[in-house]
Amino acid sequence: MKEDLYKTIVVKVGTTTLVNENGKLDIVGIEKLVRVISAIKNSGKNVVLVTSGAVGAGAGRLGIKGKGDIRIKQALAAVGQGVLMQFYEKLFLEYGVNVAQVLLTREDLETDIRRQNALNTLTTLFEFEVVPIVNENDTVAVEEIVYGDNDTLAAVVAKLIGADLLVILSDVDGLYTMPPHEPGAEKIPYVKEITPEIEALAEGSYSNLGTGGMQSKIKAAKIATEAGIAMAIISGESPTDIYNILDGSTACGTFFEPKKAGECAKEA
Repeated sequence: MKEDLYKTIVVKVGTTTLVNENGKLDIVGIEKLVRVISAIKNSGKNVVLVTSGAVGAGAGRLGIKGKGDIRIKQALAAVGQGVLMQFYEKLFLEYGVNVAQVLLTREDLETDIRRQNALNTLTTLFEFEVVPIVNENDTVAVEEIVYGDNDTLAAVVAKLIGADLLVILSDVDGLYTMPPHEPGAEKIPYVKEITPEIEALAEGSYSNLGTGGMQSKIKAAKIATEAGIAMAIISGESPTDIYNILDGSTACGTFFEPKKAGECAKEA
């Protein structure tokens, strides 16, 4: 990995990557992801993991099918968050990496004082060589459970900490010219600029577990690239593709080119 290309990385993983269709955690998949993030962290980089899956993990632990109403989702998130952190902490420690749970809401990131407090916490965790594991505080963020997604949260966190790269692990390995299951669909490997045509390609999620579809990922890409942060969408089944991105390859998934500093300042 090139040491000077990307120093601070945010990795976002979705529910469909973390949780099997039967509602149980995909332990093998999580272990692969943890191994990659640990290697990146141990190479001297700062890494933030933004994780979904609390509601899905809670549903699996309690044997509940479907997400139910808001009250049920909040309870499932409360159970599932502990389940997720238990697995993450155990696996990361096997690679000598300490982790910390950081639960955020939209209000935390849109209120000046609370946003600064969140930034202070994340940067201090970096000083302690800790990987922050960020999730939305679904037990209190009612509006976000209904409308929110962790793609946007990951982009906002990346912007907050001045990250160099945002990687979104998805059940779809990039942006396609049409829904990938349709004949003739072609993956778009490189996006120089997010145009209305690119936005029009994004559609809603086909998953019963996740909340964010390709539309939310394009929204995240806009937030990130306009802040000068590169972004890539890759398959959640191949987290090792992150190594290639860190080495400068744009051949994995779909890579979104960040705007240059002058372009960002001009729009601001």
